[in-house]
Amino acid sequence: MVLIERESLAIGASGRNGGFMSSSLVHGLGNGLSRFPDEMPLLEKLGFRNLDEIEKVIEAQAIDCDLRKPGVIEVAVTDAQMVELEEGVEEFARYGHEAVMLDAGQIRAEVNSPIYRGGMWQKSGEWTVDPVRLCDGLADYASRLGVRIYELTPMKGFEKSGAGVRVRTPTGSIQAARVLLATSAFKVPVGQIRRRVIPVYDYVLVTEPLTRSQWDSLGWRNYQGLSDSSNQFHYYRPIDGGPDAATDEKPGGRLLWGGYDAIYNYGGRVDEEAYQRDSSFAGLAQRFFTAFPQLEGVSFSHRWGGAIDTCSRFFAFYGTTMEGRVGWAVGHTGLGVGASRFSANLGLDLLEGIDNEVTRLEYTSSKPMPFPPEPVRWGVVQFTRNRLAAADRNDGRLGLWLRTLDRLGLGFDS
Repeated sequence: MVLIERESLAIGASGRNGGFMSSSLVHGLGNGLSRFPDEMPLLEKLGFRNLDEIEKVIEAQAIDCDLRKPGVIEVAVTDAQMVELEEGVEEFARYGHEAVMLDAGQIRAEVNSPIYRGGMWQKSGEWTVDPVRLCDGLADYASRLGVRIYELTPMKGFEKSGAGVRVRTPTGSIQAARVLLATSAFKVPVGQIRRRVIPVYDYVLVTEPLTRSQWDSLGWRNYQGLSDSSNQFHYYRPIDGGPDAATDEKPGGRLLWGGYDAIYNYGGRVDEEAYQRDSSFAGLAQRFFTAFPQLEGVSFSHRWGGAIDTCSRFFAFYGTTMEGRVGWAVGHTGLGVGASRFSANLGLDLLEGIDNEVTRLEYTSSKPMPFPPEPVRWGVVQFTRNRLAAADRNDGRLGLWLRTLDRLGLGFDS
């Protein structure tokens, strides 16, 4: 088996993500229920099983990737968001999740912010991990299994060759019986993917190491990942040892803070220049200190951006082309850290023509609605972002445009 990588392993979404690993295969329970209600009991069970299998590999291969199981808290910063979260707790319980509501005092006892009204702590199916170390550990494991990995080897194209496929690279070609594409947000010579995936840029800040007193002002002893309930939302969590890394004598542990903007560039450009965006970083910093004014004066030691492979249903879709010789699993929309393992197995099953309970699902066979061509695509995305921001200013109430997209099963958020 051969794996080719256009740059270096973990240079893109595999390593630049926020380190949240979810059991959800459908970008959240509510999104899945709106699309495949009859299949959700099985999909939730498969999602939990997928995380268990990931953990087994991490433990068996002794991959040092700071795997933690603190759950995530979805934070309410308005009364309307609090009501919406309360309505979801019972639904989570019906599908095997442990979720509890926290009032303002309870959530501030977990993570102290003056803007919190409350939140829902989902304690099951939500883990955190150091994504670069996980990727490096999995690459080492794959190499020991005999997989040949070639970095700095972009795919230039492919065509039929005998009974298989010839994959072209800048320095040669690879003859394969089957090919599985995992191209994420990058362009690929498959029309079914190009019409359905757009690259949306996400940006992240990381603080300098925090002092013991700064950590004490925050709390965060349980290491949960957090996100807020707005349409344009942030995600954040402790990294590099978090509160336990700091002592009275030496700072330690950092906070990762990302999300909100979801920038789409005209024509779907994916290039290095877009990985840095000063206005996005400035906005992230401003909103960080609104959430945690007790950290005023803290500096940010790292910042980065990357492209997310967004599709209109928010989770991966699958297919084959070239008479079944080439398959794909793309469109994870920011939740690929855990789901990509499941997607890879499903993609390989489709290539092999395997018939089982998963390959027969509508989840597997259906495709997201394509995005319109440019320049309409750019205009629709920008207008939708504008309407999402307007909804957040209006206590989350959706206008006509967003309600129409929801009825059509379409969407776009941060």
